Amino acid sequence: MNTVRLTMAQALLRFLDNQFISMDGKKTKFVKGVMGIFGHGNVTGIGEALERSPGSLTYIQGKNEQGMVHAATAFAKQSNRKQIYACTSSIGPGALNMVTAAATATVNRIPVLLLPGDNFASRQPDPVLQQLESVTDYTVSATDPFKQVSRYWDRIVRPEQLMTAAQQAMRVLTDPAETGAVTLALPQDVQAEAYDYPLAFFEERVHYIDRRPPAEDSLRRAAELMVSKRKPLIIAGGGVLYSEASEQLAAFAEAFGIPVAETQAGKSSLPWNHPLQVGAIGVTGSLAANLLAKEADLIIGVGTRYSDFTTSSKSAFANPDVQFLNVNISGFDSYKLSGVAVTSDAREGLKALHELLVKAGYRSGYEQEVSRLKEQWDAEVDRLYATEHPDGIAQTRAIGVINESIDPSAVVLCAAGSLPGDLHRLWRPVQPKTYHMEYGFSCMGYEIAGSFGAKLAEPDREVYTFVGDGSYLMMHSELVTSLQEQRKITILLFNNHGFQCIHNLQRGHGSDGFGNEFRYRSEDSGLLTGGYMPIDFAANARSLGAAAYKVRSAEELKQALEAAKRETVTTLIEIPVVPGTNTDGYESWWNVGVPEVSVSDKVRKAHEEMDKRIKSTTLI
Repeated sequence: MNTVRLTMAQALLRFLDNQFISMDGKKTKFVKGVMGIFGHGNVTGIGEALERSPGSLTYIQGKNEQGMVHAATAFAKQSNRKQIYACTSSIGPGALNMVTAAATATVNRIPVLLLPGDNFASRQPDPVLQQLESVTDYTVSATDPFKQVSRYWDRIVRPEQLMTAAQQAMRVLTDPAETGAVTLALPQDVQAEAYDYPLAFFEERVHYIDRRPPAEDSLRRAAELMVSKRKPLIIAGGGVLYSEASEQLAAFAEAFGIPVAETQAGKSSLPWNHPLQVGAIGVTGSLAANLLAKEADLIIGVGTRYSDFTTSSKSAFANPDVQFLNVNISGFDSYKLSGVAVTSDAREGLKALHELLVKAGYRSGYEQEVSRLKEQWDAEVDRLYATEHPDGIAQTRAIGVINESIDPSAVVLCAAGSLPGDLHRLWRPVQPKTYHMEYGFSCMGYEIAGSFGAKLAEPDREVYTFVGDGSYLMMHSELVTSLQEQRKITILLFNNHGFQCIHNLQRGHGSDGFGNEFRYRSEDSGLLTGGYMPIDFAANARSLGAAAYKVRSAEELKQALEAAKRETVTTLIEIPVVPGTNTDGYESWWNVGVPEVSVSDKVRKAHEEMDKRIKSTTLI
């Protein structure tokens, strides 16, 4: 057997450089490169390998370990999970900084490969700098927390173990039903140890992503259920986009007259002006979609995991005869809500069910209500886009200006705060994959890092990220990386002086407002109730090398957007918006815990109202 002597780190990179996927007959290089921040736990291992023998892998220098994993996650998401970046860190705090982002990837079913440094396997120099010592279990290190947030986890304590672990890592990363974060913990001494690896380990490997067809029996059960229902509603989730099933979804809806609502991950599956597109569903849903959901006798979930925001905490479906039909590549998701499960690729499942229903002569029982509700909702969005406020720019007005000013092919990205709700309800996409929302984890800090990752995936498109001032302060480190890599993004910073989304939630359940605005501490009360802090975000962005604008009106926002298009570097537009001018309501509800006992009458009343709503909700 022919072999080559390499360090474990060198062998890992050589292996990753020869991984490919094939879907629908198209072969794609799977691992684009490695994002990393070096420390003593990886600089002389993977760091040396990346410097001396990277092959065709690109190295990108991260500025924050969590941020670089967010960027890698967004890259994979925007690439429809067909290509990834690996991420490497030192041990201890460097590794632990990646845990939040690992959970973000796993919750959203996005592949990302994490390569954190780890303690010396030999234990000879223990305890090393940044080593976590457990007195009850000395095998525990700072990489153990990754077990809970990874779809696959392994620790390579001998160089030859890499061969098994790397292949298992690829199995999970390339499986659309199993994918998420994969962690290979790499002890810093083992990274530098050599082994005679068989050359066969480095041969080109093609991982075939075969579209899983639905089982005939599951199709039969699904068709039998559908023909017995008159008011079905499709909920399009992220699986529609990952499966590239937008055309099949449109054909299915049109053939049988079924309205389509979208989750955050599924938004842009159909253009907003499609006659059967009724908008967002659930807590952040449109009035059209939520009213149809209340009356629907069948919910057809396609590629959705049914989060509480999608189901309005399971209160969205009020018809006593409602049943669920779930088309999903993941059996875990297809069996949710006691649904009839069609465990298959979304495109193949819709195509096969389409054929059966045509044979059965099926047609929904809707007449004019779908078009009427859609027309009313479109008028409501127009109204919100045009809303003026005497104290400044309303958030809905700013979103309308942006939607009407940027190119329809541009990608918009967001993750947390009140913006995801408004964007879900109000944004009008016309092309698939132009709406990129991380709302599985709704992780503050994803926005700017994620937009950099999306730009890496689609360098020819403009990428705009919507970010609140709170999320910007939490993490804007990868703004510098976007400048370093000359990947221009446009940051739309909505400044509403704090965590206003949670401030609204708080006040809506009996609070007077506490700890959620960026105010000075009052000398009189001792609380954070003084004046707003005058933070100059545009100046901050300029200090990092970005172009920046600060606007005071809708007209100035239009002008800034036009100017930003001409900029060649990452650009920030600071938009002061009036707090509380976001959307709310529209037949939605969210179950949050409200104290049963409190000194406040308002809180006790809020608990009573919440308790009544919970008791009136049908558990599914």
